[in-house]
Amino acid sequence: MKNTNTLNKSSFMNKTLMIQGTTSDAGKSTLVAALCRIYARQGIKVAPFKPQNMALNSAVTPCGGEIGRAQAVQAQAANVEPSVHFNPVLLKPQTDVAAQVIIHGKALSAMDAQDYHHYKLTANTAVFASHSKLCSDYQRIIVEGAGSPAEINLRENDIANMGFAEQADCPVIIIADIDKGGVFAHLVGTLALLSESEQNRVVGFVINRFRGDIKLLESGLTWLEQYTKKPVLGVLPYIHGLNIAAEDAVEQSQVSEKAKFKVIVPVTPRMSNHNDFDALRLNDEIDFEFFYASEFEKKPLPPADLIILGGSKSVRQDLDFIKTQGWHLDIKKHLRFGGKVFGICGGYQMLGQDILDPLGIEGAAGNSSGLALLPLLTELHQEKILTNQHGQLSLAGLSVEVSGYEIHAGQTHYLAKSLAETRVKPILTIHGEAQGAVSIDDQVAGCYLHGVFDNNEALNLLAKWCNVSLSKGQDLQHIQEAAIDKLADVCQEHLDLSQIETELKKWSTL
Repeated sequence: MKNTNTLNKSSFMNKTLMIQGTTSDAGKSTLVAALCRIYARQGIKVAPFKPQNMALNSAVTPCGGEIGRAQAVQAQAANVEPSVHFNPVLLKPQTDVAAQVIIHGKALSAMDAQDYHHYKLTANTAVFASHSKLCSDYQRIIVEGAGSPAEINLRENDIANMGFAEQADCPVIIIADIDKGGVFAHLVGTLALLSESEQNRVVGFVINRFRGDIKLLESGLTWLEQYTKKPVLGVLPYIHGLNIAAEDAVEQSQVSEKAKFKVIVPVTPRMSNHNDFDALRLNDEIDFEFFYASEFEKKPLPPADLIILGGSKSVRQDLDFIKTQGWHLDIKKHLRFGGKVFGICGGYQMLGQDILDPLGIEGAAGNSSGLALLPLLTELHQEKILTNQHGQLSLAGLSVEVSGYEIHAGQTHYLAKSLAETRVKPILTIHGEAQGAVSIDDQVAGCYLHGVFDNNEALNLLAKWCNVSLSKGQDLQHIQEAAIDKLADVCQEHLDLSQIETELKKWSTL
């Protein structure tokens, strides 16, 4: 199942290939990224596409739109700029029953499941408008499904899986994660729950995250191909240390014997953009931990040098969660013992005096008292701020260049007529404007800039603020670029790309 041949671009036609999974986290996002990089290496103009994405990790496109983080990573793999057309429908959960609906990068009102079900026909129009544009601009489109196509309760008016594939009339590859166990049941069961026309458009299977001797799997592969009459297009090995930004799942914590200081991030129900912490998590000189609440008892935050409060899709609700767990008291104790606290976006808002939501932008209208660690007031507005930024970060008496992006409905102001009266200092300068804040005692700081520590110099500055010196490392962008290349190399070796092309050509002539 190996192929390293390049494709003949002269005979290349517009083609759409969809990757669907037997489960969430089966490997759809990474397979799409790998194929985008493989085709881009061959000089083929390729674009990623996810019709509908439900995720709290998002990114800002150059035009100021919001898309899923995974599609921004896939765009990087394809060597193209992110576009709102790569993810025309993004759903960002605000509660257990409602999500903010984002169409072509712009937020609409929140909808519950029933409202969105009725809205799907409108969303479908947006999906195919984007797909049509990509068909005119690119030679190949690699589409990522969502969850599983076998979710029977979601089949009506589906735009995320087979509903899209049927309407776009494109072939489908189904990927399954063997590391979860039951891979043959997953594949056979998924196929069995599809309609006849849907089954016919499945051109093959990919098995992901295999460990061990492939010879022990071969009899199962033979049986699967004979039983389903579908080829196995590849068995991808388990890749250790694959550092690619996750779509939504919170990644594992980093623990290392080389660690010089301890960082914890309390995990709240609506925490968003946790990829802000990838640079910290991947640095082996940082003992990094995502700290979870217990379902059975209140667990105090563990001792640490630095506590970071992350972004949130529902800031007031997550702030209430922090208070319910008693973590607000742990944070104040941490500060009394000389620790540091940093807030990013929603976490920055929590550090202030009050958060006002008179329009009910993120839930029920109302106000919440913040942690009162910085003299700030935040009010949520209907219009969301979406922008990529570049500026200077100032901490510990030093400044470094940083870049990142802002996604927030809140507008935050210092609680004084002038900056000098607030008894805080700004930590960011963007386009000559002072932004963010650090307390006069230099213990509490925050800002709106996501990705602020992706730059290695900025991460070193954060460590220095915590009285720690880190060794020279790499920017997160370089780490992720190496990971994409590694993923593409593995997939190019273990996928039968010639067979995939054969199946696509068969499909295009039907």
